Amino acid sequence: MRIILFSNQPYDHDSFLAANRSHGFDLHFQQAQLRLDTVALASGFDVVCPFVNDDLSRPVLERLAAGGTRLIALRSAGYNHVDLKAAHALGLSVVRVPAYSPYAVAEHAVGLVLALCRQLHRAYNRTRDGDFSLHGLTGFDLHGRTVGIIGSGQIGEVFARIMSGFGCHILAYDPYPNRAIESLGGRFVALDELLAQSDILSLHCPLNDATRHLINPRSLQQIKRGAMLINTGRGALVDTPALIEALKSGQLGYLGLDVYEEEADIFFADRSDLPLQDDVLARLLTFPNVIITAHQGFLTREALAAIAETTLDNIGDWQAGKPVNLVEG
Repeated sequence: MRIILFSNQPYDHDSFLAANRSHGFDLHFQQAQLRLDTVALASGFDVVCPFVNDDLSRPVLERLAAGGTRLIALRSAGYNHVDLKAAHALGLSVVRVPAYSPYAVAEHAVGLVLALCRQLHRAYNRTRDGDFSLHGLTGFDLHGRTVGIIGSGQIGEVFARIMSGFGCHILAYDPYPNRAIESLGGRFVALDELLAQSDILSLHCPLNDATRHLINPRSLQQIKRGAMLINTGRGALVDTPALIEALKSGQLGYLGLDVYEEEADIFFADRSDLPLQDDVLARLLTFPNVIITAHQGFLTREALAAIAETTLDNIGDWQAGKPVNLVEG
């Protein structure tokens, strides 16, 4: 079974080689993103293994099918970047990793909360420069604050458990409520109520037509003035340009992003010697109350091992004619 991994990074190489010891697949690692101009690299491979920012639109899928590919093995939970109707029409099966380590992403979200509320990023830069003043570094207690969680799946549940441990009041919104959050003392409320009451908002929902730009100019006007917004889900959950005006006016008090709607051509590469071409991202990076990380929420040893093991298990099950974790169109 010949498998090509696109958007390969050193940590992918290590985790997949370790997981492959029990499978013996013929793995090929490709650093390039999967796009229309690179799809020829997949010719002759039975399985293509893409990541979240790879292009799996109809034109790319048509080229993959013509080149002999039969399975798209996503090494991610999300699949909004795949044209599923086209894939199934072309006879391509699609499998995903529905869960790996909810702790990885939830704990990263908490890390952003702590860094922002205690100004750790600013304090770190100051002391590195020999400035030990405390002016402008006043934070706030998490204890007693109201945390609004949009999306109550595994990651949202773990985030709720951690924030509950700080003594926070938990509100949640989800069309399909996870009752485990209620066992923590959390309450499910309407979205408008959650926006209006939360001191901290954290997004843990999938990206689909209903959630695209869930945070937009209207919803930003509904939030409590000075609230914190954390997004470790998908970039397009947020109308990013609208954040700039909300930050400038003080309506949004703190912002932590691990994902960005236009990240595909920016994240996962060292661009420090190049001028940043994305004006919106460049503007966001000028605010002292903003922290942006480059989609690293999943990046723990445990999560990487689980992603690799589940991906290769998915491929093995599909090869045996007993596919699991199929994504239906």
